[in-house]
Amino acid sequence: MRPSFAQIRFPLLAAVLASALCSCASLPPPTGELASARQAVTRAEDADADQYAPQELGTARTELSQAQAAMSGGDQDEARRLSLSAAADADLAYARSREALATAELNQRRAEVEELRRRLQEAQP
Repeated sequence: MRPSFAQIRFPLLAAVLASALCSCASLPPPTGELASARQAVTRAEDADADQYAPQELGTARTELSQAQAAMSGGDQDEARRLSLSAAADADLAYARSREALATAELNQRRAEVEELRRRLQEAQP
């Protein structure tokens, strides 16, 4: 027995309405992305990125500022895009800063080892 149109009309109408509502729904405001970007910039600043990765940190700060302006202007998609970009640039600045600090520490340790070797050679008869 085949179902008649009258029997499937309401479920079909409900499915059409549900899909229409889902397609009209927008993403929530990018407040989480903005907060993550702010935290990433702060983390990079705390890692002395001003000294070791100033270009990347400057770019991150600019993008974060633009993201906040876009959010205030109601352009949530642009705010989200800029927030994600700012976080990525801030993470890059953090990584470059940490790399520079680690390299400096490595060079210091190597110099200390060389100094100890020199002293040992001088102390041997």
